[in-house]
Amino acid sequence: MLQTGLQTVLRMIYPPRCLACGGLVEQDNGLCARCFAETPFITGLVCDLCGVPLPGASDDAVHCDDCLSIGRPWIQGRAPLRYEGVARKLVLGLKHGDRHEIVGTAADWMVSAVPKVLPDSTVVVPVPLHLTRLLRRRYNQSALLAQAMATRLDLEFCPDALCRNRRTSSLDGKSREARFRELSDAISPSGRNALVLRDRPVLLVDDVMTSGATLAACALACHTAQSREIYVMVLARVAKAA
Repeated sequence: MLQTGLQTVLRMIYPPRCLACGGLVEQDNGLCARCFAETPFITGLVCDLCGVPLPGASDDAVHCDDCLSIGRPWIQGRAPLRYEGVARKLVLGLKHGDRHEIVGTAADWMVSAVPKVLPDSTVVVPVPLHLTRLLRRRYNQSALLAQAMATRLDLEFCPDALCRNRRTSSLDGKSREARFRELSDAISPSGRNALVLRDRPVLLVDDVMTSGATLAACALACHTAQSREIYVMVLARVAKAA
């Protein structure tokens, strides 16, 4: 009774706000009707490897031109959102604005985008940050998303299975080729912690995929640790609307 009363008082003082615009909403950690309508969810046909939206329809798995030309060191990848508008605002809020309240809703969207039931032995692994960047930011947004996904999927979460051997420069504005060069040999299995990856499927989690260079470096590190199938899930995919 007392707890219910306290919750009512707290809601009067701190009413639920839209994650995107800050307007009043009915439930915590949700979007208002306008922001939800403007959220660029990815629907319809997508590339089976990177999740980019594609025109047309097909009952078979299809791959985009980039994935056909580059090749991907994983077997399947998805994203629930295109990286624009409301989605970009949420990603940046989580990444740079300490907006941890976004994690739960984002993880729900990511779980809903998983194309099939993952093996029970799958281990969920986030894209790692370099120690200097982690100390400055104080948290790894990809690890927060990965942990929330692991909880919802009832899978093991290993936040430190991979590590960054060196601090890489910002990838913003770099060409696809430059991104892959920058990430070459930058990520590796993390010593004893990497034993959890051996002979197990892996779900790699990140906030955004642009070229896929970072995720490719992580996947190759998982292969080095003798992982089995590797899946990729990101919150948002840089892509044009289909």
